Amino acid sequence: MNQRSAESPTVAVVGGGLAGLAAGCALSAAGFRVTLFERRRFLGGRASSYQHPGTGEIVDNCQHVLLGCCTNLIEFYQRTAVADKIRWYDRLTFLEPGGRASVIGASFLPAPFHTAPSFLAADCLGLRDKLAIARAMLALMPPPPGDMEESFLDWLKRHHQTALGIERFWKTVLVSALNEDLERIAVPYAAQVFRESFLKSAEAGRMGVPSVPLTELYSAAGNYIRAHNGDVQLRAAIDSFRAEPSQVSLSINGQEFGFDYLLLAVPFDQLDRLLPNVADAQPLRESLTQFEPSPITGIHLWFDREISELDHAVLLDRTIQWMFHKSRLLDRERHTAASGSYIELVVSSSKSLVGESRPQIIDLALNETREFFPAAMAANLVKATVIKEVHATYSPRPGIDRYRPGNATVWPRVFLAGDWTATDWPATMEGAVRSGYRAAQALSHAAGQSDATYLVPNLPPSGLMRLFR
Repeated sequence: MNQRSAESPTVAVVGGGLAGLAAGCALSAAGFRVTLFERRRFLGGRASSYQHPGTGEIVDNCQHVLLGCCTNLIEFYQRTAVADKIRWYDRLTFLEPGGRASVIGASFLPAPFHTAPSFLAADCLGLRDKLAIARAMLALMPPPPGDMEESFLDWLKRHHQTALGIERFWKTVLVSALNEDLERIAVPYAAQVFRESFLKSAEAGRMGVPSVPLTELYSAAGNYIRAHNGDVQLRAAIDSFRAEPSQVSLSINGQEFGFDYLLLAVPFDQLDRLLPNVADAQPLRESLTQFEPSPITGIHLWFDREISELDHAVLLDRTIQWMFHKSRLLDRERHTAASGSYIELVVSSSKSLVGESRPQIIDLALNETREFFPAAMAANLVKATVIKEVHATYSPRPGIDRYRPGNATVWPRVFLAGDWTATDWPATMEGAVRSGYRAAQALSHAAGQSDATYLVPNLPPSGLMRLFR
């Protein structure tokens, strides 16, 4: 079957994660005939959900959140008519072992001081810690040089941060946001997280949490592509491609297909096997060898009674970093204390857990949960499961930016997308959508649509942050 059409250019998008879906939706709306191929039976990539065979429950492979500064991701949700499936929060609760809570949120003060009152009142940090953090925040307000080879941990030490401030503030925020340890995070990445989410404006720091399973969220993007004269093929694995002057030929599940353009939206660790064995591919192959994966582990626990009235919380000083109260987030209308608690616990940069067994991880999670939520001591664990995403993101280590490729390739009809490409953002859902829109724009320009643009502008700074553009 030949997919080429005289009416409009045909595009094969390989990969049904956020990058591929964003590119496919943008190109479909621009009049291209898009066929999206996904090797699995569901869409969403690393942001997906499925029925777990051991529990019978629908589980997300890992909890994903977004912030108000994620303008392209928010536009993507609006485009696919799922923006109302995001529940927004203006405050974060930080819990210490024993259950003491510190709540940080915005106030009437202008940015970057909008969180200052609640931050100064937080019990989880002392005055000396807070003053040191404030000084470092001032240093982060102007954008840092993009070529810094220093790790953020070294930067923090150079800026005289306290041990408690590093552990309970900087590490807590950045390991969750960037999925890597502080000693392996490049300064520009860390600075961007704090500038965009903490400093820029109150709106930028709002946290959004999906109120439906992730695959339900992203299946809507597949429907969008179909509604715009496109197609979505699941369980369709690409074997190879061949770039020719007038088309790109794909071998998919043993069959040959022809398209005008190809957009590869696959993770960095899967791209190498798809590249043709030609000299032109060697520079990209060499760049791919510089990327290292960093894992995330999600632990799902079901209790016979409610263990907390919180929808979510940041957990301090332990292995577990976040608690998401899924039974409250996903089914708020029917949730009652008597119906029990389903929680998901998240460990970012979970290198210490990769080699641990499922029972070991569940025991650790149960013990720590009972430290933070005393009501869990009397609750019975009904069932549990562990999901490890060993290749969740690339490591944002110092120097990696020079290896992040652009969207165009040496083949004029072949383009790249993925949160690991050059997006000006780290490996986040926002970065993935940006990469998809950037790739769609590059492809559109190659097809003669020189005025095509899909990226949404960044959220503008407010208050005094307007002085630090």
